[in-house]
Amino acid sequence: MFEIKRYSPEDAAQWNQFVAGSKNGTFLLDRRYMDYHSDRFVDCSLMFFLHGRLYALLPANLRGDELWSHGGLTYGGLIMGTDIKADDTLQLFTELNKWLKAEGIKRVVYKAIPWIYQQIPAEEDLYAMWRTCRPKLLARDIASTIDMQRRIKWSRDRKYGINRARTYGISIERSTNFEGFWKVLDWNLMHTYGVEPVHTLEEMQLLHSRFPNNIVLYVARLNGEVIGGTVIYLTPRVAHAQYISANAEGKHLRVIDAIYNKVLNEDLADYPYFDFGKSTEELGHVLNSTLIYQKEGFGGRGVCYDWYEWTL
Repeated sequence: MFEIKRYSPEDAAQWNQFVAGSKNGTFLLDRRYMDYHSDRFVDCSLMFFLHGRLYALLPANLRGDELWSHGGLTYGGLIMGTDIKADDTLQLFTELNKWLKAEGIKRVVYKAIPWIYQQIPAEEDLYAMWRTCRPKLLARDIASTIDMQRRIKWSRDRKYGINRARTYGISIERSTNFEGFWKVLDWNLMHTYGVEPVHTLEEMQLLHSRFPNNIVLYVARLNGEVIGGTVIYLTPRVAHAQYISANAEGKHLRVIDAIYNKVLNEDLADYPYFDFGKSTEELGHVLNSTLIYQKEGFGGRGVCYDWYEWTL
């Protein structure tokens, strides 16, 4: 019933056009974003055709005899057009499993696209996967999301931070000074967690050049020096905080509170959802209580990012 084709670079234009018109795709699933780190993954993205028309996409990569959708992305499940049907999706997953078996794949890891990113309801994949694959829940991360039309009052601590930053003359602005912010980000992540950013400065500058309207930077300055900031990914329904950091002085002056006062109450106030991202590690088994406390102080409440697995 379905023709399943493995993606190749000459399919990029067709792939990107479908993502742009899909009901649950975002620019992270555009090949211009996905392929920035293509050297780190063996791509095995799939294209599904029905009666000669492109019907759905599955961003994916190989890890030995495993298929991951997608190992280099926060989410990577089935990308669906508005005309997708539940019956057809059941058949799609049935034929997908047959195709994977024939290719020698023994295990699938599937990162579902969280519901907040869906432009219209798009969970046919979850039903079809449950029916045909009998998956297990592999990971569940909790993110903190604000429903911007039904906001919860900020905590007193967050309001105190805004006033403190204002008292010390902190300026907040949208910027393209990724280099200045990356110095703060590198220091903070290494000092606090002993890790480096997922993206290098050069990678983020490249991605911003490709998606200038989707990747935006806000910085906090004191006497002209960047002492804090946030990188925000803008998708059709969600503004997502990809990075949030301040240096020691920025933390002392509470510049993150001031930044999000501008972002949430002024510049992005009309977005349907604002997502601060996950506060969990080790497949969701470890909750960073300090980190989620800060996000909940802005009114963020729980949305889960789920991974599933099944064997073939």
